[in-house]
Amino acid sequence: QVQLVESGGGLVQAGDSLMLSCTNSGHTLSGYDMGWFREAPGKEREFVASIKTIGNTRDYADSVKGRFTISRDNAKNTLYLQMNNLKPEDTAVYYCTADHWVKNVQVMSKWQYWGQGAQVTVSS
Repeated sequence: QVQLVESGGGLVQAGDSLMLSCTNSGHTLSGYDMGWFREAPGKEREFVASIKTIGNTRDYADSVKGRFTISRDNAKNTLYLQMNNLKPEDTAVYYCTADHWVKNVQVMSKWQYWGQGAQVTVSS
């Protein structure tokens, strides 16, 4: 069973960095495509980044390209999101997600497993 748990959220200032982690307490992450979405107050949940299990192919939303980096460590059963040069508009609850063979990674409904979310707040 896949049980995703995010950690590493917090309150930071604009320009700061933060790293989110996501672990799977119930099963290995190896073999799963993994991703991050975020949901700001009053807005729909949106795609942030993804990493494929085959070849570690990465995909990013245009709004975070060049600032965020997604990575995974299958030996540690952990997914990461390194966030640099944070902006107030990055404020949101960040969700870790996983599934097998995700074809359209930017579509929320294509992902099956979700974590409970981690709050990231960026002050100006």
